[in-house]
Amino acid sequence: MIKSILFLTRIIAAWVLLFFFLALMWSALPSPQGGYHGDNDPWPVFLVGFVVTAFVITGAFSHLRRVRLIAGHIDGGTLANRQRRQIEVPFEAGETFDLLDAAIRELPRSEEIESARDSLQVRAKVRRPDTYGRRPLGRYNPLNWFNVPRNQILAMVAPRAGSGSVTLVCEPESGAWSDWFRVDDGTNLENAEAISRAITRRVAERRRNEQAAVAQTVTEKELTVAKLNLLHAQVEPHFLYNTLASAQYLTRSDPARADEMLGHLIQYLRHSLPRTEDSMSTLGEELERALAYLEILRIRMGPRLSLQIDVPEILRATPLPPMMLQTLVENAIKHGLEPRSGGGMVWILARRDGANVAVTVADDGEGFGSQPGGTGIGLKNVRERLRLLYGNDASLAVVANFPNGVAATITVPAAFHRDAHHG
Repeated sequence: MIKSILFLTRIIAAWVLLFFFLALMWSALPSPQGGYHGDNDPWPVFLVGFVVTAFVITGAFSHLRRVRLIAGHIDGGTLANRQRRQIEVPFEAGETFDLLDAAIRELPRSEEIESARDSLQVRAKVRRPDTYGRRPLGRYNPLNWFNVPRNQILAMVAPRAGSGSVTLVCEPESGAWSDWFRVDDGTNLENAEAISRAITRRVAERRRNEQAAVAQTVTEKELTVAKLNLLHAQVEPHFLYNTLASAQYLTRSDPARADEMLGHLIQYLRHSLPRTEDSMSTLGEELERALAYLEILRIRMGPRLSLQIDVPEILRATPLPPMMLQTLVENAIKHGLEPRSGGGMVWILARRDGANVAVTVADDGEGFGSQPGGTGIGLKNVRERLRLLYGNDASLAVVANFPNGVAATITVPAAFHRDAHHG
């Protein structure tokens, strides 16, 4: 209540002083009848002043009421014609500027928008609405003689460490002196609140999209793991069945080789025990599993299968997702060498390339397109798991080997940092 009374008193006092000054000037002018200076009657000026002040008071009351409706309370800040806001946005300055620019362009009746991205600044004009329709008496209403048809907006973004700070100024398109005589019907308060809400809404929407993307990634990861587990459930029983059948046969014909095959099978199974969710293996552990698998196949295939391993000891501690190397080795055997009557060779190579380690499994088998291939689910799973674990920092490349066969290369960072890829 006190704020309202002070606000009304200030405006009324400004108009009374103005018309008192005009009355003094009027009385000091020569009279139309040729009299002396000071003979003019000041009461016509006071009468006009009384009428104008009455309209000013009704306009001020409307301003008070509208500000209370918009802000829910009245104080010096909400009653002011000129509004200032400081808004902290948790995005870098460029993204904050884009949010601010879009919020101002969405504002109703905005025009003459000047957007300067280099200086992180936006200027705009906003036409005032007819908040209560046309004023009574139309053009004869004194308030229309001093009406300001537009407001203006100045918005600036100050870069911070990983964020942006928005300074927003909404004011009438007139000098500060006019605030003593005019009210803006709360239109600048409305503009400042609208832009602040728009920025807040866009930040919240951005956060929701990020959370939805994380949730989608988690779902995709779970689906990929489920597919991979299904693939292993389909492949490993056949391998185990064939290996045990071969070992049973060898126990009668060649017990020593049967014992060797079972030793490799034990080694293979030891490295194939289920791991805790998302746990990483190493290149060395995966190589031991692959070698146990290949040694079993060498006993079964005999001289049809040759191996060449070139994995430096220093690289064997490289973190590697489990079963990835095994998938590439199984592909080389199944689609490259087994279809060939003469068999062939499998290479497993590893090399350091800057901050990355490249692991290659190559064969000199049938190559691309010579036989109806498999479903490709193994390589698809490898690519998907690399994407989920490493983002764009890892890759799988499958190319033709010269002169025959296929070479598949997994490239991963030499050190795995989970926090860099998971929220």
